[in-house]
Amino acid sequence: MADARARDEVVRFTSDLIRIDTTNRGGGECRERPAAEYAAALLAEAGIEPTLLERVPGRTNVVGRIEGTDPAADALLVHGHLDVVPAEAADWSVHPFSGEVRDGVVWGRGAVDMKNMDAMILAVLRAWARQGVRPRRDLVIAFTADEEASAEDGSGFLADRHPGLFEGCTEAIGESGAFTFHDGAGREIYPIAAGERGTGWLKLTARGRAGHGSKVNRENAVTRLAAAVTRIGAHEWPLRLTPTVRAALTELAALYGVDADLRDVDGLLAKLGPAAALVEATVRNSANPTMLEAGYKVNVVPGEAVAYVDGRYLPGGEDEFRTTLDRLTGPEVDWEYHHREVALQAPVDAPVYARMRAAVEEFAPEGHVVPYCMSGGTDAKQFSRLGITGYGFAPLKLPEGFDYQALFHGVDERVPVEALHFGVRVLDRFLRTA
Repeated sequence: MADARARDEVVRFTSDLIRIDTTNRGGGECRERPAAEYAAALLAEAGIEPTLLERVPGRTNVVGRIEGTDPAADALLVHGHLDVVPAEAADWSVHPFSGEVRDGVVWGRGAVDMKNMDAMILAVLRAWARQGVRPRRDLVIAFTADEEASAEDGSGFLADRHPGLFEGCTEAIGESGAFTFHDGAGREIYPIAAGERGTGWLKLTARGRAGHGSKVNRENAVTRLAAAVTRIGAHEWPLRLTPTVRAALTELAALYGVDADLRDVDGLLAKLGPAAALVEATVRNSANPTMLEAGYKVNVVPGEAVAYVDGRYLPGGEDEFRTTLDRLTGPEVDWEYHHREVALQAPVDAPVYARMRAAVEEFAPEGHVVPYCMSGGTDAKQFSRLGITGYGFAPLKLPEGFDYQALFHGVDERVPVEALHFGVRVLDRFLRTA
């Protein structure tokens, strides 16, 4: 059992990590090394030999291994990222890199995404060192760089250049799962991620005839691009149910006592009330235009215009995604992947999922654990290159009205101290038996 010291340390570690500014602005503009050195020192104090690895200076990853008691068991990867998205201090109630603990809440960028989970991992492992605990299976611990951008300096680099560090790993746990979702009717739901939509960030390029803005121009690149972007933004994607989403809908329907009619998914979602938010973004592919670039002067028609689109596709849905984009962009606009990562699917009938469920239910017996598919992506995509099946499991017990998902990349990101204490207990319980 995670002791009182572990509960104190998880708060301190979360606060300390927040105070280390690891803002990732993309394009290589980040330096995770101070946070990596902090984590590595805590691992070393717990008797775990840390390995620090960089593709480029300052973009540091930490990997360590704990030997389990069952040499025949496959290893489990436990990973968290060290970088965070930017935060504008003027918009926040407290400074985003203060790590302030106020009224039982830890404030700052990374409090939920995901320095809290990094701190939980460290607190649990240090408690084990004090208590002489060893897990059943080998655990590989990885703290990564660059998750908030391309991951090429983080999990992608580790998977491609250092696969031997993950020898024997068949499954993994990472961010975004086992948090409290309040449905507004008194139910507490704990979604565990067992899948992720694929990432298809697109660059659209329209070319035309440059010319004077006062002249008729029927080969206007901006007009061509705007038409394609409008078609993409207005497109209604068809329903596509993956096994994880089917399981989520079936379990939620049972929880709410409604017919799980998967022939009318939109009708079923309407019956689930707020809980539909756990599923509705993952019953279809999607493509959202996000950026436009064209021109340099108001009276000049440019010869080229560019747009970017955030595309996401379900497991098994990439072919449909590509075919649809070909049709929507049309013959006058080219598109290419700006960044692409695979979609993931993890079995919900696996023993490891049952153990995650049991760990949550032990400390939240009033809760209802359900599987779900993440609408976005995590480092699990890169680790899947090594044949590792990933789940989202970063447990937090949150109070009513605490909008966990809105705080991802949001203003005033924060996490309750009691949520961290719950997370340490659940993570300790799971990792002992995983």
